[in-house]
Amino acid sequence: MDDQTRYSIGDLARRTGLPVRTIRFWSDRGLVPPTDRGPSGHRRYDAEAANRLDLVRTLRELGVDLPTVRRAVQREISFPEVAAAHADALTAQIRSLRLRRAVLTLVARRGSTVAQADLMHRLAGLAEAQRRRLVDDLLDATFTDLPTEAGFAGIRRSLTPDLPDDPDDAQVEAWAELAELTLDPEFRALLRRLAEQHAADRAGTPGVRRDAVAVVAHQVGPALAAGVDPTSPRADPVVAAATDRYARLCGRPDDADLRRRLLDRLESATDPRRERYEHLLSVVNGWPPGESLTPLLDWSIRALRARTGAAAG
Repeated sequence: MDDQTRYSIGDLARRTGLPVRTIRFWSDRGLVPPTDRGPSGHRRYDAEAANRLDLVRTLRELGVDLPTVRRAVQREISFPEVAAAHADALTAQIRSLRLRRAVLTLVARRGSTVAQADLMHRLAGLAEAQRRRLVDDLLDATFTDLPTEAGFAGIRRSLTPDLPDDPDDAQVEAWAELAELTLDPEFRALLRRLAEQHAADRAGTPGVRRDAVAVVAHQVGPALAAGVDPTSPRADPVVAAATDRYARLCGRPDDADLRRRLLDRLESATDPRRERYEHLLSVVNGWPPGESLTPLLDWSIRALRARTGAAAG
């Protein structure tokens, strides 16, 4: 191409397929200034200006804003730097759109009110530091002033969600629901009650051992799988083994009081919000899904109620 060749705006429009008004707008903004003007005063552009027009068009088609385009064509920043900055901006936009879609999906699924939708939208859009404060507030309320020897540091870590920098749709949706759950007063009271029961079971007992739910799950699993009726005599040795292990965990005798104590623990643990939180937590953190403990807990509760005379709650 001859360096002396000059193009009119019409020539550039035909060459690039861009509308004349677009080229004129960019020219007026100084992005593609004319090289000179012809005898009639019309703007003319040389080959370098035509190449600059190609750069401007590429950046605008990628969605780069005009101030950034100007810095690029004026060589204040390089094209790779522009691309990197715009990629970061698009990542943030994509994340925001995912959050909005997650909220809308939950709203549609639940038939939520406007107020509930607004709350979920705000919770889903929290920055990392804000998410951390929200969870810390829940866990502080759960474990503050309880004995440290009860092993709560590890339990606290196991209950902490950590939404990745580039979450998938399922993780975003799970976080929105989990964040809403952290503000539920009844769920917060449930976690505190479970933590207090956990601490009470370990009071004066050295070492950290499995909690009541884990003890029962270990003993009851085979009986449940075998179809043993929890109220039948066949369940007696299973219940006896579970209560014996629990008694040793607590450092207490295996008597009627201990069985009522164990029943109380299991009834608290069977609240569906506890299991829902654990499920959402595994999705957010990318952990393998855990097996539901509800069948084990239901079997154990029925077995203990049959042997303690306790009525169903």
